[in-house]
Amino acid sequence: MNKEIHKGILLVVDAVSFEKGVSKEVIFNALECAMASATKKHYTNELDVRVHIDRHTGNYKAFRRFEVVEDEGVESPELQVSLKEAQTQKTDIEIGEFIEEPIESVSFDRIGAQTARQVIVQKIREAERAQIVEAYKDRQGELVSGVVKRVERGNVILDLGDNAEALITRDEMIHREAVRPNDRLRGYLHSIRSEQRGPQLFLSRTAPELLIQLFMMEVPEIGEGFLEIVGAARDPGLRAKIAVKPKDPRIDPVGACVGMRGSRVQAISNELAGERVDIILWDENAAQFVMNAMAPAEVVSIIVDEETHSMDVAVREDQLSQAIGRNGQNVRLASHLTGWTLNVMTETQAAEKHEQEALEVLKTFMDDLEVDEELASILVQEGFSSLEEIAYVPLNEMLQIEEFAEDMVKELRSRAKDALLTRAIASEAELDEAAPAALAEELRTLDGMTEQWAQVLASRGILSRDDLAEQSVDDLMTLEGMDEVQAGKLIMTARASWFVDKQP
Repeated sequence: MNKEIHKGILLVVDAVSFEKGVSKEVIFNALECAMASATKKHYTNELDVRVHIDRHTGNYKAFRRFEVVEDEGVESPELQVSLKEAQTQKTDIEIGEFIEEPIESVSFDRIGAQTARQVIVQKIREAERAQIVEAYKDRQGELVSGVVKRVERGNVILDLGDNAEALITRDEMIHREAVRPNDRLRGYLHSIRSEQRGPQLFLSRTAPELLIQLFMMEVPEIGEGFLEIVGAARDPGLRAKIAVKPKDPRIDPVGACVGMRGSRVQAISNELAGERVDIILWDENAAQFVMNAMAPAEVVSIIVDEETHSMDVAVREDQLSQAIGRNGQNVRLASHLTGWTLNVMTETQAAEKHEQEALEVLKTFMDDLEVDEELASILVQEGFSSLEEIAYVPLNEMLQIEEFAEDMVKELRSRAKDALLTRAIASEAELDEAAPAALAEELRTLDGMTEQWAQVLASRGILSRDDLAEQSVDDLMTLEGMDEVQAGKLIMTARASWFVDKQP
């Protein structure tokens, strides 16, 4: 072979590798693919070709490959060879491996220029994309900065440097934020996709994590472990709340986040298109945490409902609009931050609701426990709000009530348990009655079927047309008001679908 050609291969590899910043191995693989593609076109019949280039000398050889398949599985003799035949050449070969034989390769200087260019460009592009994924895979969940390259229909493409681009979709951009080419932007890297086409790095300007990352960058006390960010909630571009927890009692968490004359929080607000940020002190007491999160409104009282995971928050009447915020913004952010459903109301509304609920509980106790209003009122005043509490609260807690003797407490607990059992039985009976009615829906659609018959059949486990079709006339005669003619018609109607496909 021509030594100049071999030397030219090595020079091409060196030049392209240096220019594109990808490894020489990628360029060698691209050249091998290009030469294999050109060699396949040189032959008239279909074949599988592999080209190997020596990485040191530039020498290249071409091989025709045959996949080893089961002895009776050869479908394409041009591409496959049976295991038995392959073992005559290589005894330890297995199914799925390849047998190769040397063939004449197309010369390097004769491969189609267009083919070579397409293959090499494609391989280089794949290598560059793989390098980007490799470089950023450990940075997912971090803050990423770049220069705006272009804006397309509200979607922003950022140039991150080193041939890396990131996309901020329109939905992940702050509403009405003015962005122009060459502006520098930060975003939260929330997703990396190693796909052959399209963007790979996806950023967000609206995620609460972006706010958290900005505070971690601006507030040294967080990085040093003196403060911890518990969570954040945002209305992007308008308002946000972030909860901080002190780990060192000597540190003022709110003051540290605000900074001297508000410098730290102002820098973050400027980064987020003027978004106003409330810094909330976290508290292990959920009710106190909610009270802090409702700032700047002052909470007068709060009632916690563990069962529905909600709280009734009462504020002064003149602060109601501030507590709710514009379009419910303040209470919505507080709810997202704390994880509780918050019902904001005035003191008067809270008192009325509490009084109404107390009356309902009072009536329940009087009816279910069969006690007078005075005794029921004592239970309500002592904080009991359900039969379950009375039935299962520790005995000594109820004995601490001044008016209650031990015999009375035991009797109340017994009545409460009986009432709960009665409720459970009634509820189960309702379900049992409702189930056949729901299950009998298919039977109701049959001509001649009545509601009563459908429910009785469903209670017997006959729920579908096929179930009914398998019954006899005698089976249906047990239904009230049924005669032989009606029974026969119902069964034949149910069996009609059996004969549809058998009609000539």
